[in-house]
Amino acid sequence: MSKKILVSGIKPTGRLHFGNYFGAMKQNIELANSGDYESFIFLADYHALTSVKNKEELHTQTLEAAASYIACGLDMSSTKLFKQSSVPEVTELTWIFNNCITMPYLMRAHAFKDSEAKNKDVNVGLFDYPVLMASDILMYDADVVPVGADQKQHIEYTRDIAGYYNRAFGVEQFKEPKELIVEGVAIIPGIDGQKMSKSYNNHIELFCSDEDLKKRVMSIVTDSATPSEKKNPDENNIYKIHKLFLNESEDVSLRAKFEDGGYSYKDAKEELLATIMKWREEKKEKYDELMKNPETLLTILKDGGAQARSRAEQTMKKVRTQVGLE
Repeated sequence: MSKKILVSGIKPTGRLHFGNYFGAMKQNIELANSGDYESFIFLADYHALTSVKNKEELHTQTLEAAASYIACGLDMSSTKLFKQSSVPEVTELTWIFNNCITMPYLMRAHAFKDSEAKNKDVNVGLFDYPVLMASDILMYDADVVPVGADQKQHIEYTRDIAGYYNRAFGVEQFKEPKELIVEGVAIIPGIDGQKMSKSYNNHIELFCSDEDLKKRVMSIVTDSATPSEKKNPDENNIYKIHKLFLNESEDVSLRAKFEDGGYSYKDAKEELLATIMKWREEKKEKYDELMKNPETLLTILKDGGAQARSRAEQTMKKVRTQVGLE
């Protein structure tokens, strides 16, 4: 019996941070490594072009994303890790899908509406983003797509587009994938308490220098409570970040420190720093090694891309015949 197919992508725009890791990467790695799926994980460099307009920057960030996934434990023996652009068939499929949907339909997408509300000039790539994403997913006949609860609309669009195509051409080519929302993954707070995001500059990079890591952690925003005062951990930025790294018993112990009093914010930050340093010790060594040897990363991505493209070519052979191009 063949395994179910898992597809996930990450946009390489800036170095990855702990919001990326706990919000998506960790779950993707665990699912891919479980052995339960045939996994396709791609670095969405076509998607990145909506905002990145520098070739060296895009190239470096793509390698950084690949190195981050591998350093964080992605088992390459069970996963196809590749650049989205290694499979140009997704852009061909996007064009075909574009002719099955309408502009008002795409204007309901969150990303477009958010950008428009901020009076931004929305480029066509951003407007068409949901269609390219649908192509990424449907190309490999995905069964499941792990996403956060706030990304559910992306998969709803993908299911819609699969249905529009199937009905337009009277076929059952694309099955409708299901979102796999990992329960318990809350919004990851940044050092200011808002959602961790590069755009807010409140993020903590996975593999920054030790000096920058210390600076970021010690800059976490706190209230004016004194060390002797009892503190509510559920309203505390330090606790909210720290608990992500802990098992159940460690979490109970940390909560007690906040609730019992006598625990200064300086001590809390220093303990968080020590926890992060321990978490990333071997991972950062692996990451730095990979970034010093980009040819190793490029070989991995090339191999993954070749396998993904082979699958895509099979899909597009059927599609071209169905729509009358062959």
